[in-house]
Amino acid sequence: MIFYVAFDDTDTIDCGRGTGKLARWYADELPVGCTQVMVVRQQLLHSPEVPMTSHNSSLCCVIEAPDESVRQELINRAAAHIKNHFFEGSDPGLCVASELDDLQPLIEFGIKCTHTKTSQQEAKIAAQKVHLSGHGGTNDGIIGAVAAIGLTHHGESGRIVCYGDLRELPQVTTAGELRKRNIHLVSVNRHAEFIPDSDLIDNQLSLRPHLWAKRLAVPVVAAGNNKWETISLKKEYSFTHLD
Repeated sequence: MIFYVAFDDTDTIDCGRGTGKLARWYADELPVGCTQVMVVRQQLLHSPEVPMTSHNSSLCCVIEAPDESVRQELINRAAAHIKNHFFEGSDPGLCVASELDDLQPLIEFGIKCTHTKTSQQEAKIAAQKVHLSGHGGTNDGIIGAVAAIGLTHHGESGRIVCYGDLRELPQVTTAGELRKRNIHLVSVNRHAEFIPDSDLIDNQLSLRPHLWAKRLAVPVVAAGNNKWETISLKKEYSFTHLD
């Protein structure tokens, strides 16, 4: 069965690592029989009204587990993981749920967090049937942690930052090699061509699939005959974030 373990606001602007690394490191803390399938970064509202370290993103670890019996151990180990890597000035939050829980309130809350400022109280209401806890500072991280699980389970947003040997692949691979890893390729050219297995994909040194329709997908644009490249443009923001 699948468990979701989500972290938010576990870092500070000058601590030397982000919440993404903490989430990836959680793979080393899992109980016997559990495997971290992937880590998904979810982008939440980026607004001067929302205190954030840099981009207001939260991370969700997707864990394959043998059964329900490991739930409490996943929670205990995640809480200890936050404590071991705590930085003064951060406001960590932790949320843990399984695919068998009623996650609709988390989905609705997560979607709201992408375009509206929300509160801790709203997060607590959405997550009242799953585990939610704050681990320091203002505990504001509980907001993003709840949202990360809701959005990841919903499967219509997010960027995969850890999955199999994703980070070890060379800059240029074939489409077939990616498909072997259950990574789907999506042409965003006007004609949406099919991409043959033999075509070359340039990931521009950052292969980070998107979570689309609950599948891992890489949007690519044509870069010559039988060659494609991933999209590298990032959204720019015109205000200074609040610390």
